[in-house]
Amino acid sequence: MSSPATSGDREKVVSKLPGWLRQQLKVRTAQHGIEIQAAVEQGLTLWTALASTPEIVDTSGADSFATFLPAGQWTNFKTTAKHRSVSMTQGLAQAVQLWLDSNPAPGITRPAITRRIVVCNQKGGVGKTAVTAGLGEALAEDPNALYPVQIAKQLAAESDTDDPLGVENLPGLGLRILMVDFDPQCHLTNQLGAAPLPIDGDSLTNHMGGSPKGDLRDLIVQIDEEHFGGRLHLLPACTDAFLLDVRLSSVRAREAALERALAPLEADYDVVVVDCPPSLGLSMDAAAYYGRRRENEAPGQSGVLVVVQAEDSSADAYDLLTNQIEDLRGDMALDMEYLGLVVNLYDPRRGYIATSSLEGWMDIKDPKVVGIIGERKEQKEAVRMKRPLLSYAPKSQISVAMRALAREVA
Repeated sequence: MSSPATSGDREKVVSKLPGWLRQQLKVRTAQHGIEIQAAVEQGLTLWTALASTPEIVDTSGADSFATFLPAGQWTNFKTTAKHRSVSMTQGLAQAVQLWLDSNPAPGITRPAITRRIVVCNQKGGVGKTAVTAGLGEALAEDPNALYPVQIAKQLAAESDTDDPLGVENLPGLGLRILMVDFDPQCHLTNQLGAAPLPIDGDSLTNHMGGSPKGDLRDLIVQIDEEHFGGRLHLLPACTDAFLLDVRLSSVRAREAALERALAPLEADYDVVVVDCPPSLGLSMDAAAYYGRRRENEAPGQSGVLVVVQAEDSSADAYDLLTNQIEDLRGDMALDMEYLGLVVNLYDPRRGYIATSSLEGWMDIKDPKVVGIIGERKEQKEAVRMKRPLLSYAPKSQISVAMRALAREVA
């Protein structure tokens, strides 16, 4: 059937498609960045041009499907379907399948050099761990599924409202992610439901200190395989990291200790995300050095992601951190980049202090704000349940914001 419509020079057509085929069409068009109506138009053009009828498509359970097509195309399609003795539902399904076959899912673009994202701020309680986890999870989601994502261009405009406008369903990024819990408090490890490493066993601290007890790869655990498809891994923390600065003080080229430990793992991952401790000591030097831009690495791929809050003490801590990074840049001639600022736990209900502080962060243009994460109950619930936020509450506003952050730094 067809009925007149007012969508430019197109007409609205109504037929049927099976749900599985409609979902594949929705995902694939999002992957290629085109509209569903354009894909159906192309599929029908291909189908009517065939010399013979293609294979039968299973249309059991087909239900209503509507789109807009150029005037006259649906009439030509019905005529061709009649000549081929197939129903319009079957013909449309074959046309959609033909478009899918002609437009395979694009492959994941792997970085030539494994990216390193160092999430830091020596002030405790700003939410570095939550941002590390949410960012890693968002980078690892299924590229063949759709997830709600806040549109980046509306970042500032939407920061003080719960209105979900500006949200689109986009494919997951599908990257292979290693999250490194570099904090002796083990918050990231505990929040994701993993066990901290025993203090009498092997650990990242041992490898950085030059006394490994085995292969660091053996310590890695997989996070929620069902949701993340084996792409999201965690290197758990150990409380022995409280002694890391002491051990590093006697290590040769101590600033490169984290890189020496993690380098053998990098070939297995697209991105390594490091959750740093609230410290300005030698461990932070090693983390910052790990995130430096390497030879032949493109700008903006690796660096420091600073988590702050919309309040005054966070600004004071930020100054201390940037001073340390600038010292490292100057003393060691390092090419260290800021990937941006993340304003976390933002709640406009706290009044002038919160809103004016946010304006202050937004006024900083180098580094710029790349994410505004609200304070939401789903984050606390996920921590309590020891579940990844994006699989526990995938449609929550905070998950939507985490995906926006991932696309800003991806």
